[in-house]
This record gives sequence, structure tokens and C-alpha cells, in this order.
Amino acid sequence: MRAFLTVLLKELIMFFRSWGLVAVVLYSFTIDVYIAGKGFEVKPRNVSVGYVDYTDGVVSKKILSHLHPPEFQEPIRFNSQEELSKAVYNREIIVGLIFDPDFEKNYFKGKAQLNLLLDATAAAQSYITLSYIQNIVLRFNDLNFPVDLKTHKLFNQNSDTPKFLALAEFLSILTLITVILSSVVFVKEKESGTWDIMLLMPVDSKVIILAKSISQIIIVMVGTIICTGIVLFGVFDLPMNGSFFAFVLLTLMYTFSTTGIGLFIASVAQSLVQVAQLSVIIMMPIIFLSGSWTPIYSMHPILQQLSLLSPLRYYIEGCESLFFRGTPVSDLWLYFAALFILGSVLYLFGFRKIGKLF
Repeated sequence: MRAFLTVLLKELIMFFRSWGLVAVVLYSFTIDVYIAGKGFEVKPRNVSVGYVDYTDGVVSKKILSHLHPPEFQEPIRFNSQEELSKAVYNREIIVGLIFDPDFEKNYFKGKAQLNLLLDATAAAQSYITLSYIQNIVLRFNDLNFPVDLKTHKLFNQNSDTPKFLALAEFLSILTLITVILSSVVFVKEKESGTWDIMLLMPVDSKVIILAKSISQIIIVMVGTIICTGIVLFGVFDLPMNGSFFAFVLLTLMYTFSTTGIGLFIASVAQSLVQVAQLSVIIMMPIIFLSGSWTPIYSMHPILQQLSLLSPLRYYIEGCESLFFRGTPVSDLWLYFAALFILGSVLYLFGFRKIGKLF
């Protein structure tokens, strides 16, 4: 036990002496998560709009008056459709509206047509912008639907996207940082030439591996508390409708999964450059299959089955259930069980793989 604590404290001290590594970890758990939450907009923001109005009527002006900041910039008038098309082609504007000469007359007859030019190179943003404009135009139509649609938003009543983006970025960063730290703590011994000295230590190799890996888990858990308290709760006001203790326990179980992957990388890599390369190659499929970028139900059926092998999938779903849905701990047994099984298998696999080098 004394040897375990000695190696553990030695690795923690070595980490805090490495100012560059400390800065990277702090940046990842704070500024990077903040940028991901605040720097990306799903809904339209400052969309440039141009128009050609051959009618110069009242209806067209009312429609254009609804295109205002912060979603849209002030609409720019063009004299012809050719000028408008050229502006879209040159990326001067994103959206172009064309009001035909008979637009207002046909509007009162109930058969008006509004032509829309849309730069769809950014497909997702263009689709959302098109939905905004469609809703604006529909406000001018006196339509009597037989169904009165009542929308009740659950778990995120204000449709606050930054909260989801910040949480997703935090979960992805935690994954990458844990893998990199748990592999770097061994590979740097190879690069510095102290690997052979470590092999001569009168300490059981299992104790060394356990102490080194757990020291990195402690660092990641401290980063998790800092990110959760300062960034997620403090800046984004992320709700915690479930048990915070369950979230910490779920995170701890997940870190053993990613630490196992890091131990495997450490057993193969000979330099820090190889650690970076292997981390990206191994972790990108895990992140993609987790559902953090693309909903799992939107994936190909084969990929949906493969996602069952991604520990990040269970971690994301469990965290979202705790933060937003307020799911009781007793209903999260599936996520805990999946992370326990995957974490045990991955950690033991990585443990045995790195142990063969001793």
C-alpha cells in the first residue's frame, strides 16, 4: 500500500510540475467547453438577405420587415434577378427573395408565389433558415386547419441549444483527455529513457500500473468537478434534475473504460506523437458511434448495432437523463451495468497489455 501511494503521489506531483500539460487540461475543461457552447449557433444568426421587388407593394414590405436582427441582416435590394443570382453565387448574400410583378395581386387572389434563392452549401443552416422564412410567410396566410396543434416542450422549455452543445463537448473532451493522459504517463517514461529504471524498481508491476492509471483518473475527476461547477453550472446554468452523486459515479466508471484504451495505446506507442495519432484513430469512431454528433436513430442499422459497443453512448445517455430528465438512479441501472461491463473489460485488457512490457 505504501508503494502504491508513493507512485500515485509521484505521478500527481510530476503532472503539476508540467505546466504545459496542466494548461492543456485546464483549457480543455474550461475554455474549450465554453467556446463549443457559445461559439456555435444552430438557429440562423446574421444571415445576409437580398431581394428583388418588382411589385413595390405593401405585402412584400411587410414580409421583408420580419427579416430583422439578430436572425437576419438588413435586407439588401437588387434591381434584377440576375444581380441577385450573382450575389448569391459570389457569397455576398445567403438568401434571395424574388417578388414577381403580380405578387401582390395574386396574393389577394390566394395564389401568390414567392421565389427563393438559397445558398445550400451549409446544408443544416440553410434548412433551418428556410423553415424560418416559411413560418414568416405562413403568418400572412389565413389558413383554417381542422387540428389545433399545441406544443409542449419537455426537459428544455426554452430550446436552449448552448446547454446541449456545452455538455456534449465536455463529454467528448473528457474522453480524449482521459485516453491521452493515461497513455502519456507511460510513454513519457519510454521517451525520457527511464523505462528500464522503472522496471528495476522493487515494486510489483501491477502496483505501478494501477497507481499510474488511477493518478490520471484523479486528475480527470478534478477537471470534471471544475468544468461542471464553473462552466456548466456557472456559465450555462445547466440544470441538475437528477442526482449529482450518480453523475460523479457514472463519470468514474466511464473513466475506467477510457483509461483501459489509454493503457492499450501506451503498450503500442513508442512516442508522444504516436499517442496523439493512435488516440485520434481509436477515439473518433467511438465518439461518432456515441450519438454526440449524429442521433443514433438516424444512423444505418449496422452502425446502430455497433454503437452498443461504445461506452460513450451509455455515458452520454446517462448524463442527459440525469441533467435534463431528472431520471431516478434506480432507472439508470442499464447505463451503470453497461459501463461497468465495458469498463471492466477495457481496463483489464489494457492492464494486461501494458503489463506484458514489464
